[in-house]
Amino acid sequence: LKTIFGSSLRARSEAAQDTETLLRLDALNRMTALGMPHSYAV
Repeated sequence: LKTIFGSSLRARSEAAQDTETLLRLDALNRMTALGMPHSYAV
């Protein structure tokens, strides 16, 4: 997470930092999902 988005949060308040972290994790999960292969039952 730190490698992709940097080592520090930009938001000042704790609530905003929580939101920022959730948004970063959501973005990381979307990037991971895009890179996963699609498998089909044969």
